[in-house]
Amino acid sequence: MADVLSLALPFFGLIVLGFVSGRIVKLPESGLAWLNFFILYIALPPLFFQLVSRTPFEQLANPRFVLATTSATAITFALALGVGIWLRRGNLPEATIAGIVGAYANIGYMGPGLTLAAFGTAAAVPTALIFTFDSTFFFAAVPFLMALSGVERKSKLATALTVVQRVLTHPFIVATIIGVFFAWLEMRPPAWIDKLLDYLANAAAPCALFTLGVTVALRPLKRVPDEIPILVGMKLFIHPLIAWLILSAFGGFDPVWVYTAVLMAALPPALNAYIMARQYDAYIAHASGGILVGTIASIVTVTGLLYLIQHGILAPGAFN
Repeated sequence: MADVLSLALPFFGLIVLGFVSGRIVKLPESGLAWLNFFILYIALPPLFFQLVSRTPFEQLANPRFVLATTSATAITFALALGVGIWLRRGNLPEATIAGIVGAYANIGYMGPGLTLAAFGTAAAVPTALIFTFDSTFFFAAVPFLMALSGVERKSKLATALTVVQRVLTHPFIVATIIGVFFAWLEMRPPAWIDKLLDYLANAAAPCALFTLGVTVALRPLKRVPDEIPILVGMKLFIHPLIAWLILSAFGGFDPVWVYTAVLMAALPPALNAYIMARQYDAYIAHASGGILVGTIASIVTVTGLLYLIQHGILAPGAFN
């Protein structure tokens, strides 16, 4: 247990430091703007580029793994969307954001730092693949559902172009695509650029986790809405369970890839849930509450999952 705590506590300690700082230091949320810019556009893209570009190209071409993990996310989203439709009495925009809270893991800010710390560089490729294709799924599904509900007042063509634009211009996905290109050509950047990218990549996780803590602290929750425990439970328990079962059914994956996928599925709701709620002016307080409750609860649930993995209690296959 000491090994698991030595891995998990520093990781979540950065979130706690950010949370405490956000509660004690009275600075406006606008003060996070430059730090968020640094994380999103300057630090995390080099991390994804370095992860992918240093991987043999043949390991990147794994459509079975992509299909399995993206299917797990899509199924969880469909279940959470159904819960949202039921509890929000058919309000599709609010139900869509509820689906994001219940299925979109914090794979950008928390994923790389935790999976690499837990499993080493062997987790690099599955981490990058899950981020790229899960993000693409949500960038496509959410505008489609909002257009279906009448909130996104665009033509089908305009909505499709918006989806393509969001996917192709997202800094993490762009960095991943460039990394795949470099891996294919077996190229490396010049030494000084490579060193600079290493500096930025090393800064990504600490800055992202601290910022996550501050962001959660600046959105106090006066009351936990009734459906939040259900959605957070789906995110922290149902999503990783579905991922584990689907990967087991497909079979033939490296255990590190399976554990990486399950761990990423077990992460709390992504900050994108709040960003998308603000974008569509729907379910804003509930999305913020889901992120807060999910992040706090994940300190226990993710640590517990790491314990199960590190001690061999959770098998890499459900049907072995």
